[in-house]
Amino acid sequence: MPATPASPEADDFTRPFWDAAREGRLLLRRCRGCSAAHHYPREFCPYCWSEDVRWETASGRAALYTWSVVHRNDVPPFDARTPYVAAVVDLAEGPRVMTEVVGCAAGELRVGMALTVAFRAEEGGFAVPVFRPTGRPG
Repeated sequence: MPATPASPEADDFTRPFWDAAREGRLLLRRCRGCSAAHHYPREFCPYCWSEDVRWETASGRAALYTWSVVHRNDVPPFDARTPYVAAVVDLAEGPRVMTEVVGCAAGELRVGMALTVAFRAEEGGFAVPVFRPTGRPG
């Protein structure tokens, strides 16, 4: 199935990330030189520039840093999801990442609230990491 404009594109480098997501695991990259974790996946450490980085399974825990409720988005498949909560979360391992918060009314969101990763199945066999309040099913 051809990718839509919003579909991820897996290549040889990012394939481990997408394969793990399909299995319900969130991967990060960690530098063996300075020990810093980072995300989005890169072939080098953005802190010390070392190329000695590896994949590591993240805990899936995060804290809400900020969010915005998107009421209009004309790009498929996002147009069918409005309104949705676009968010930035701080992963327990350190990286700050952009994501979507699901399973929670926007009025319930609070800075610092505990979140847990969940995975939404997408077209083309991809699973995309999203976050939901800790303790809620999903």
